[in-house]
Amino acid sequence: MTTASTLEIVSAAAQRGTGVGAFNVIHIETAEALARAAETAGLPVILQISHNCVRYHGSLEPIALATLAIAQSASAPVAVHLDHCEDLELAKRAVDLGFNSVMYDGSTLDFDANVATTREVVAYAHDRGCAVEAELGEIGGKLGAHAPGVRTNPAEARRFVEETGVDLLAVAVGSEHAMQERTARLDKDLIAELRSAVPVPLVLHGSSGVPDDEIVRGVRAGMTKINVSTHLNGHFTRAIRRFLDDNPTVTDSRTYVKAGSQALSEEAARLLKVFAA
Repeated sequence: MTTASTLEIVSAAAQRGTGVGAFNVIHIETAEALARAAETAGLPVILQISHNCVRYHGSLEPIALATLAIAQSASAPVAVHLDHCEDLELAKRAVDLGFNSVMYDGSTLDFDANVATTREVVAYAHDRGCAVEAELGEIGGKLGAHAPGVRTNPAEARRFVEETGVDLLAVAVGSEHAMQERTARLDKDLIAELRSAVPVPLVLHGSSGVPDDEIVRGVRAGMTKINVSTHLNGHFTRAIRRFLDDNPTVTDSRTYVKAGSQALSEEAARLLKVFAA
């Protein structure tokens, strides 16, 4: 099999008025668990490799090639996406490796600089059949890279999409990255304004801190691609902690990593169904 098209997955969900899960890969076990979740749910999923993940592994290629292979062998539609990339050359390398989409994050730049650099990524990616996501309006929680409380301006968002040609737009509507409690509230009125103003699907980053019912209301208001990382990592880590507490003499890492992977996969499958409802 081949990997699925991010743009086709997200566009189909946008037409239905439903959401689609985009979940972050940390290591191979995460990618395998997320592919199993899509198969269990009978729904598509987008596997995301972030710039931070690339830094953790030391380079893009090993984790990228493994994730692409997992996506290609899955029985459900699985796309592979580069998340929060702040480096033009890294984005181009992901395109060349066969990623289905890349997110270039120029949100910390001023508007004109963000447009110029994003346009360069779009030109390179579109020439090679790859979709591009960008961000306008900084989303909180990224330790200095983003400013909490900022909101995306609909008129500016429309102009940004027109001038860059991006396929997906991440917008700031009340969520923050890396939240460990699900207490965030989304600005549904702003989401509806953005949905009317912007001709491409909208992306919600920082969804780990948003409760299920609030995400559903956000989808109904106009969000489509729903990014989750911290929430799923918590399920993975807590399951490993429980396993080790119950089995203090275990030394085979496969046993406790399997427990973590299973917990993550079950929660990812549940979220896919919530978003798709």
